[in-house]
Amino acid sequence: QVQLVESGGGLVQPGGSLRLSCAASGSIFSINIMGWYRQAPGKQRELVALITSRGSTNYADSVKGRFTISRDNAKNTVSLQMNSLKPGDTDVYYCNADVRRNSGPLRNYWGQGTQVTVSS
Repeated sequence: QVQLVESGGGLVQPGGSLRLSCAASGSIFSINIMGWYRQAPGKQRELVALITSRGSTNYADSVKGRFTISRDNAKNTVSLQMNSLKPGDTDVYYCNADVRRNSGPLRNYWGQGTQVTVSS
């Protein structure tokens, strides 16, 4: 089995920063794309940022210039540095990864989510 465990959420004032981290564990042969998504109550989950195993990145327009995604392939971790946070960034943030287990097919996994609240 593969598990994705997020950490780093919390309450921050507008203009502040938070860093989210996600660690993948289990029977992992390789990880392709890793990413962060977010979801507000009653809304669809939306992409925040993606990063490939080679380090290519893609960001939602709403976070470009403020958020930075990075990963450590040796440790199977992905992080999201969030700066200049706005109240509109308040959501539950989910880690996502395409994982290949023991040379098998790629499968998609989700973390349990971590709450980010931006409020004064």
